[in-house]
Amino acid sequence: MSPTIRLTAIILASGALAACATKKPAPAPAEPVAETPAPVVRPQPSDGRYTPEDLDRDSCLRQRQIYFDFDKSNIRPEFESVIACHAKYLRDRPSARITLEGHADERGTREYNLGLGERRANSVASALRAQGANAGQVSTVSYGEERPVCTESNEDCWWRNRRVEIIYTAR
Repeated sequence: MSPTIRLTAIILASGALAACATKKPAPAPAEPVAETPAPVVRPQPSDGRYTPEDLDRDSCLRQRQIYFDFDKSNIRPEFESVIACHAKYLRDRPSARITLEGHADERGTREYNLGLGERRANSVASALRAQGANAGQVSTVSYGEERPVCTESNEDCWWRNRRVEIIYTAR
């Protein structure tokens, strides 16, 4: 093959390859990214003590109902951690005061339910004191069946009424 033909063949082949080659797409313009606000970091005491604001922020301290089994005043294991949180809060905040309101469901006599509500409130008070809360910070009251949160006559409703409510009277 002559050098001219060879050069022509190379040029034609190069042109054919260039025509078949895919072009790289231009990079897509970057989409605007919405700025997310920086997370709010609340200053925490360096000593790990609870503050009054924690009553509204801390998920454990926001739980203020302790529920009981039928005709029982002993604390169920799943509520021990809630009691521990409130006991720590009371230890950390000597000026804090709580009232423990004992409640019962509608079954039983009025007198029996008042006594049961009192035993439940006293049970929670004893657990708080056992974990370091000062007895002067805790008061108890029993409402028996007088202040139900649910008025239907079924097990779910009765269970919701068998409770002690933790009410903070001083933070």
